[in-house]
Amino acid sequence: MTYTNFTVETDADGIALVTWDMPDKSMNVFTEEVMDEIDAIIDAVVADDAIKGAVFTSGKKDSFSGGADITMLKKMFDIIQTEKAKDPEKAVQMLFDGAGRMSWLWRKLETCGKPWVSAINGTCMGGAFELSLACHGRIAADSPAVKMALPEVKIGIFPGAGGTQRVPRLTNQQDALQMMTQGSSLTPSRAKAMGLIHDVVPPKKLIAAAKAMIAAGLKPVQPWDEKGFKLPGGKIYTPAGANLWPAASAILRRETNMNYPGAAAILKCVYEGLQVPFDTALKIEQRYFAQVLQTTEAGSMIRSLFVSLQELNKGARRPDGVKPTRFKKIGVLGAGFMGAGIAYVTAKAGIPVVLLDRTMEAAEKGKAHSEGLVTKAMQKGRATAEEKEKLLSLITPTTDYAEIEGADLIIEAVFEDSEVKKTATEQGEAQLKPSGIFASNTSTIPITALAKNSKRPKNFIGIHFFSPVDRMMLVEIIMGKRTGDKALAVAMDYVRAIKKTPIVVNDTRGFYVNRCVLRYMNEAFQMLIEGVPPAMIENAAKMAGMPVGPLALTDETAIDLAQKIMKQTIRDLGEKAVDPEQVKLIDTMVDTHGRHGRKNGKGFYDYPAKPAKKHLWPDLKTLYPQQDADSIDFEELKQRFLAVIALEAARVMEEGIVTDPREADVGSILAFGFAPYTGGTLSYIDGMGVAEFVAMAEKLRRKYGKQFKVPKLLKEMADNGETFYTRFDPYAQMDEAA
Repeated sequence: MTYTNFTVETDADGIALVTWDMPDKSMNVFTEEVMDEIDAIIDAVVADDAIKGAVFTSGKKDSFSGGADITMLKKMFDIIQTEKAKDPEKAVQMLFDGAGRMSWLWRKLETCGKPWVSAINGTCMGGAFELSLACHGRIAADSPAVKMALPEVKIGIFPGAGGTQRVPRLTNQQDALQMMTQGSSLTPSRAKAMGLIHDVVPPKKLIAAAKAMIAAGLKPVQPWDEKGFKLPGGKIYTPAGANLWPAASAILRRETNMNYPGAAAILKCVYEGLQVPFDTALKIEQRYFAQVLQTTEAGSMIRSLFVSLQELNKGARRPDGVKPTRFKKIGVLGAGFMGAGIAYVTAKAGIPVVLLDRTMEAAEKGKAHSEGLVTKAMQKGRATAEEKEKLLSLITPTTDYAEIEGADLIIEAVFEDSEVKKTATEQGEAQLKPSGIFASNTSTIPITALAKNSKRPKNFIGIHFFSPVDRMMLVEIIMGKRTGDKALAVAMDYVRAIKKTPIVVNDTRGFYVNRCVLRYMNEAFQMLIEGVPPAMIENAAKMAGMPVGPLALTDETAIDLAQKIMKQTIRDLGEKAVDPEQVKLIDTMVDTHGRHGRKNGKGFYDYPAKPAKKHLWPDLKTLYPQQDADSIDFEELKQRFLAVIALEAARVMEEGIVTDPREADVGSILAFGFAPYTGGTLSYIDGMGVAEFVAMAEKLRRKYGKQFKVPKLLKEMADNGETFYTRFDPYAQMDEAA
């Protein structure tokens, strides 16, 4: 029998080699067809008496499988939503059956009576690792390309194809919980130490070693199916269990604030599943999986952090008809912290980069930043001396604009001053090749204004990085009024080349991300003025799902920068554009107390010398009369933070600054960590229901002010029963373009 996605070859010893190699795909993924073919292959292996056992591997270089196919997940959610409208009970049954398909297929494999060995040659994620765990033998290649993980919790679900049952039956419960609730990747050596795989061998010997396991008489029975099986970490109701489980529940609450149903379900599945026979445990897991799949959090996170993220990374917003750019030289103007970071990520992508500054000392210092980063990576075992040498050889520090001649793209990252940028633009453009693109990394000055300094405004664009550049995965691509498709395509090709996620934003003050972040900070300032205790402000934000409290975030970005932004806003838009009480608060912090933030060791927090930890400035609570903490509605504080940011995102959509809801959602999570369990700023509104969100915002406006004013767009959507993903359907836009 022939298969579309697999080849099956049986050798003279009766060992079948099943090679997964999907046509026209760079990585194997699970689709309905793949599952059907695996099912048929299991039957064929069992039916053929000449086959003693089978080795399962991948035909892709350095990749076993990335897990589920995004189109399959999207299709499943669409079908369930359609069926729910017709027959809710039938829809839930369909979901339950669908949720168990992979789980019971892997169970069929491990109980088929013949031994299977998984030969893991590269990235092995999610359902693919669960398939490997169902095999009786597991061997991984000793290669940096091999990473194993069950990362489903990161997209709102959990390992629902036997992962929560097999992992804690192979390793101790603490390590199992940590691995699954964090979604962390394992190296081959770590996976072997945990007991999740049997051996690690050189890549060239992988298949031979896997076949040798079968030839040596590998039993076709899993440990948990043997009589007398004992859990590696002991039973739940033992002294060890009594130590682990109360702490595990407390840690889950501390780390997630119970905002993530998928993470909580992992603990429930393991705790309940380890007390019953294996088949019953799989049924428990299937029930929780079906339950979690129905939550708003799972739907929103899968859409934003899996489907939309992959679509944006593949260039969903790239203009058609423009040839892809292969970069031979990039110029970076300004070797400060941002410019140096941009040079590093460019060189890391294998692209030669010329790093220019006014003095050679400054340019060399910018290159030294890259040396420091790659040295740290070496210390952590993430880079080799050869890789360091190659990366640094791609960065040329200079003071001479002539060295940039012929660049495909120049990125200006000089000081945020219009005149300095004007000079850099004029001198840089003179060296660009005719088809070259000039980009500014400005964070505050409108691109349309900067483009006036350009002789080729069609080829002028904004590429806004976030700090620190090496760690922040989002890049805003800013379109000026005259920016052309070629500039957009080249900018997107560059962002994808350096393995970051691009979102396209039309020109406005603060673009998209900074507008939302400023709302977050300003709401915290407002709460301080109201007399809300500072610790309560920070805790409310974190419990609402934000990774960093707004006061800590202001310290990181600098309080004196907030002061400068306020002054500039007043100059540009007038006195009414900024709350005078908030101006007074920031002036008091900076001018009266000299508190500039982390950079001078004192801001809203104090920063004592290490190892002491930062703590809120004790005198902060003396600036305003304090409310009684017990009389404050804590849930309302959480609502205020999320609502004020989401309202700004809605205004940005209304103004046409962002036009695709996927970009608003993914951008808000990647740039400033907007409560990931919501799926992002617009999914937060959609998930709650637009009408309900509008009612909540109106209530907050009456109580706290105009920052909660509901834009006309939202009122209109509420009246029409629309969501952002129906009103601004990105797929309809793509269909129209096609």
